[in-house]
Amino acid sequence: MTQTVHRGQGLAATARPTAAERFGVRPLPDLTFTSEVARETEHLYAKVRDFIPAFEWPVYAPYVAAINRLKRERNAVILAHNYQTPDIFHCVADIVGDSLQLARDATRVDADIIVQCGVHFMAETSKLLNPQKTVLIPDSRAGCSLSDSITGADVRLLKARYPGVPVVTYVNTSADVKAETDICCTSSNVLAVVESLESDTVLCIPDEYLAMNVARQTRKTILTWKGHCEVHERFTAAELLAYKAAHPGIEIIGHPECHPDVIAVCDFAGSTAGMIGYVKDKRPPKVLLVTECSMASNIEAEVEGVDFVKPCNLCPHMKRITLPKILDSLLTMTNEVVIDPDIADRARLAVERMINLKP
Repeated sequence: MTQTVHRGQGLAATARPTAAERFGVRPLPDLTFTSEVARETEHLYAKVRDFIPAFEWPVYAPYVAAINRLKRERNAVILAHNYQTPDIFHCVADIVGDSLQLARDATRVDADIIVQCGVHFMAETSKLLNPQKTVLIPDSRAGCSLSDSITGADVRLLKARYPGVPVVTYVNTSADVKAETDICCTSSNVLAVVESLESDTVLCIPDEYLAMNVARQTRKTILTWKGHCEVHERFTAAELLAYKAAHPGIEIIGHPECHPDVIAVCDFAGSTAGMIGYVKDKRPPKVLLVTECSMASNIEAEVEGVDFVKPCNLCPHMKRITLPKILDSLLTMTNEVVIDPDIADRARLAVERMINLKP
């Protein structure tokens, strides 16, 4: 069982005090946009001025300044996924990246508190890899359609149906699912993980499209599960071909959570880290990223000379994370992620096997 502890609640499964009891609760600071706040955040606004109008910055800046001060006082570090909005990604995050990068970096942080600006399974993964640290997620409702598509009980039934077949589970899953898994994977290392297994048949779950795309790259038999990302499954090949017709010379870069028909019309496909690397290295004059649209804005802030065409498919779960919620989480020490020790021990092994896999 995984618990997210909310303000005013204790832990039913343990006598350990809550994060609020351990660290204390701080009052809400003054959020007035003063000349001091303006000076303190001026260098950060320079990174996001193309995405946040100047007349709106006085609303953002006091939160940015308060969060950055508070995380130093709390000895906290903020991890942000590539799908977070530019104000979070560029102005308060300490570590940014895709699921694999955040999982690896979570093991290296020198902080008492990790604030996970992403979705719930990411916060769980940080807790798995940092069992002695306090992990917070600003909004416990930040879920994931892939994670919600499968349970630990489902995996146990699959293992009974396919005895002896190794289970590769996408990191976009709950700790309960990871606990039933041989090894985890991300979109950036799924092929390497599948190829590392001796079996000729592999269960690759729960993302059906990721499994179908990796099946095209391996001789192994890949068994799938009908889980989909609600952002990436909305893209169609016909839509991308229409963009190509409307924008001659455009390069289309896809994410492997998309349907194979979509990937077939892309010029490049890769994880979010791979997509970012492609844009930064190749500098295509005009590009379309087939993924959550905030990522295009985050890259655009760092790369000059690239025209981004943005079909805006938003992840509603990622967008639950906001500056006010991050500040509230640091002030009140909510929502704390706590995982049942038995589940955590087994799930941690699957994640560590992925991280320790030799390239």
